Amino acid sequence: MSSRRSRQSSSGGPRITDDQIIQLVSKLQQLLPGTRIQRSNKASASKVLQETCNYVRSLHREVDDLSDRLSQLLSTIDADSPEASIIRSLIM
Repeated sequence: MSSRRSRQSSSGGPRITDDQIIQLVSKLQQLLPGTRIQRSNKASASKVLQETCNYVRSLHREVDDLSDRLSQLLSTIDADSPEASIIRSLIM
């Protein structure tokens, strides 16, 4: 198959080529932190997507944990204090 093959989006919008998909996966791979996928090696698109999903899940867990910690902190300080105001603005 040609690497120039194009695919139509499900919305019937513009087509995307295999070359564009390869470029997008490469950009996505560059955004992933750490050494799970070696940047010097070309990883498969499925591996990059799998690692991206894992990373996004870990970010969600981290956000949930931080929100819980902020809520706990807020419950331990005076509700009218400047600190409480700052914490409330972070949670919102």
